[in-house]
Amino acid sequence: MRSGVALAAGTLAAGCSTTGVVAHPVAVSRAAVPPSAHLSAKPAAAPAPRRFPQQPAEITHGPRDRPRVALTFHGQGDPAVAKALLGEAEKAGARVTVLAVGSWLDEHPDIARRILDGGHDLGNHTLRHLAINAMSEADAEAEIRGCADRLRRLTGSIGTWFRPSRTPTASALVAGVARRVGYPHVLSYDVDSLDYTSPGAPAVTRQVIGGVRDGSVVSLHFGYADTVAALPAVLEELGRRGLRAVTTTELLS
Repeated sequence: MRSGVALAAGTLAAGCSTTGVVAHPVAVSRAAVPPSAHLSAKPAAAPAPRRFPQQPAEITHGPRDRPRVALTFHGQGDPAVAKALLGEAEKAGARVTVLAVGSWLDEHPDIARRILDGGHDLGNHTLRHLAINAMSEADAEAEIRGCADRLRRLTGSIGTWFRPSRTPTASALVAGVARRVGYPHVLSYDVDSLDYTSPGAPAVTRQVIGGVRDGSVVSLHFGYADTVAALPAVLEELGRRGLRAVTTTELLS
């Protein structure tokens, strides 16, 4: 994992705080890559969004009577770090949920299939990771639909989940737009790892383990060295407590 941590050290992936305040600026791409350059491959079948009748429109956690948790990752940053995190989860028998930023998929289209091939959930975290709750309806729809289109071209599906960008919860307007695009639920969380503040791996581990319980949905990020370093300890402690890390779909099924 030393190489994965080294790769992560300079990454500037954007974080979403529980207050809606952004801890780090969005990384600026070195070169604009037209979507058509990467999205011409024939899509393969992938899971589509599902409606869970017993769940609210905005989901913050799953059932509290089953020893399962969902580790959810905001998908942006160095793809080598993302793959290292996925590999670490898989070594421990864990499955995670990745909410991908559409512009990230433009630059790294192979990551979508890597996520799905690992048995993980893949969803929509908007096209450009902007403050979506502050947008007009038309602009919010362009952000959600833009990422959905990229997911569909790459995988044959718009993904299983939608999470709004730069905010833990969606406004009524954004939630309505997401439903129109095809996402019955907005995926929020009840445990914020605060990994985007780069507090050090032990602090990330304490933050997650201190808040997690049956049914929790944990917010984490690709692109931060602390997250890479913390994940083995997080998974070990979850296992010690008898908690399984599963996809959000499995958490709610």
